[in-house]
Amino acid sequence: MVKFKIKKGDEVKIIAGDDKGKTGKVLAVLPKEGKVIVEGMKLAKKAVKPSEQNQNGGFVSKEMPIDISNVAKVEG
Repeated sequence: MVKFKIKKGDEVKIIAGDDKGKTGKVLAVLPKEGKVIVEGMKLAKKAVKPSEQNQNGGFVSKEMPIDISNVAKVEG
């Protein structure tokens, strides 16, 4: 397994993609896929069926995984 220098809770800067130049906090690291989930970045609209928690259903914005090579740790 590959070891990454980025961990949950680290501050990272997006260096490629639609959110290039933005910074955010790492919510999760997915080592098997080589991806990270960054707070507020790469948002996607997901359809949600009505349930007990969400009576109406509808659309929810969700952070999607970003390849670990497209983020850089912010020192400081």
